[in-house]
Amino acid sequence: MLFTLHKRLLGAAILATFSGVLLAAPAPTVSAPHFNASSLTTSQVYDRFIVSYRSGTSDAATRNAMLQSVSAAVGRAGLSHVSTSGATVGSSGVSYVRKLATGAHVVRTNKLTKIQAAALMKQIAADPAVSHVEPDIRVRAIGDFRGSTVKVADFTPNDPYYASYQWHFQSGDGTMQTVGHDTSGYANRGGADIAKAWDVADGLGVTVAVLDTGLTHHPDLDTSLGDAGYDFISDAFISGRATDDRVPGGWDQGDWTTEDPWLSQCTDSSDPPEDSSWHGTHVSGTIAELTNNGTGLAGSAHAAKVLPVRVLGHCGGYMSDIADGIEWASGGHVDGVTDNANPAQVISMSLGGGGVCEASDVAGVAISDAISRGVTVVVAAGNSSDDAANYTPASCPGVISVSSVGITGKRAFYSNFGSSVAIAAPGGGIYANDASSGTVVAAGLVWSTLNGSLTAPDESNYVYGSMAGTSQATPHVSGTVARVIGALKAAGLPALSPAAMKSLITSTARPFPTVPDQPIGAGIVDAAAAVNQALGGNSGGDGNDATVLNNGDTLNGISGGVGDSRLYQVTVPANTSALVLRTYGGTGDVSLYVKRDAIPTTSVYDRSSVHTGNNESVTITRPVAGTYYLLISGVKAFASVSVQASYPAQ
Repeated sequence: MLFTLHKRLLGAAILATFSGVLLAAPAPTVSAPHFNASSLTTSQVYDRFIVSYRSGTSDAATRNAMLQSVSAAVGRAGLSHVSTSGATVGSSGVSYVRKLATGAHVVRTNKLTKIQAAALMKQIAADPAVSHVEPDIRVRAIGDFRGSTVKVADFTPNDPYYASYQWHFQSGDGTMQTVGHDTSGYANRGGADIAKAWDVADGLGVTVAVLDTGLTHHPDLDTSLGDAGYDFISDAFISGRATDDRVPGGWDQGDWTTEDPWLSQCTDSSDPPEDSSWHGTHVSGTIAELTNNGTGLAGSAHAAKVLPVRVLGHCGGYMSDIADGIEWASGGHVDGVTDNANPAQVISMSLGGGGVCEASDVAGVAISDAISRGVTVVVAAGNSSDDAANYTPASCPGVISVSSVGITGKRAFYSNFGSSVAIAAPGGGIYANDASSGTVVAAGLVWSTLNGSLTAPDESNYVYGSMAGTSQATPHVSGTVARVIGALKAAGLPALSPAAMKSLITSTARPFPTVPDQPIGAGIVDAAAAVNQALGGNSGGDGNDATVLNNGDTLNGISGGVGDSRLYQVTVPANTSALVLRTYGGTGDVSLYVKRDAIPTTSVYDRSSVHTGNNESVTITRPVAGTYYLLISGVKAFASVSVQASYPAQ
């Protein structure tokens, strides 16, 4: 069984671009041209670019004028006769692809190296009409280690394998659990506490858009929105269809690379050929697999509807297609595509590629548009054991970026980390005791729905199977968000904004059982705690999900993103002369909010300290005995911050 940390950013990089669009009126001043080359690598070639134009640029400019401008940029960059595969190309090779829903444009060029692509983007960005240029990178599903599969006939009624296989849905309270065919048990401290509060929160009335490889038919999945979804792949090589046209229906057509043309163009010694992954079906099952229906496993928000949006196929998918998929799924308009009749309240993306995500990038703009429509966007942090700030969409502003833990609650060795990560969730540690190598165990994997075919889908060959990765962690958070949305709706309570939802999910996270070796978010997602808090109850099943501070102790290494919260508590005895609560050190900017015997928010608190930087302090003279809660809120992204509570010993 071959394990690849799935799937490295693939990257036949790409970006589209036009220049030279006519300005509606001369601008007295323009900011410096900008292009984002952070995703370029020496191992890839690039032939597509995305170009955005400044406000006021006329859309009435002809396509020929745009192409002439980009062709001129090719000439200025000295690329008019680039050598591709040993042949000299005697023209600029520029062609127009399409306009995106974000307003940006995609163009195609001859294949360029990293240095050539950067030179071209610089010249395109020199056009005063252009505001931003980026390569249209090809990204992959952040999937993962693939484990074993089980035929549906092996299962008996009433979701019997929920308890024996889905450790990732359990409470994570340390209960010993032997998973599947394993002979050894583990203290489960990595579960997402899914089962609690199912009676009041099952995702009813919520639509979750899964941007992935698409969906396959499965008796344990509600596929009623399959035809209502859409296939946004606009390249026949990637889609496997006969033409570049996008088509209705979010159905997975397979993404195998075991035969040509994909075998010769998408695989090498470090990225071997693979059978179809059915990645989108696996992710969708974790979110909304049918539950208590007499077969198979369970789903987190099992009454929610999954809207499949196919953006990944053979060898990955282009970021330009993903951006249009985000716009469409969230209720935006995409030219040439029928408007979405089932706009999502949650978008789940277990995919990614290299490069820092800037707000002006096409992914950043599309995500910002989705958030402005009230949609919460959940993404995988990535499987490269690297800083998630270097990956997209994991580092895009406003997303809930999800890292992975195993059954022991330890950071999965492959999981990305850093201040871009908001929260951790069970994605599987693969090996016994969540080690970085060793024996693959059932307790190291996440179990869900799959198709059993090796290539094109076979509707009669449905199975259950296992994977591990941040791709598998992400749908646990997406399902939790859907449950909160559904519970608030059913209770007649106001909906939360995406920012408030992110704060809720992070502030109700269960503390890590031990300090992670790298910062991977506020804690482990706790579905029951999030639902209870949203409905006005306490923050968790036992009313205490805050990390405990003992008198005089200091907790170090606290990290998070903009708007992220971290919750702590300290119990103060009677007759204490003073209580000092403080944060200090590290980078970024946090604020401190304090409340006695209740959890504070950034608007409801007893005391606060709000200064630029991380040095915050609240001193309470002669404090009343009780439990004091400290809420640390990120004004900016923060890292390596310390928190301390102290009072004179009795």
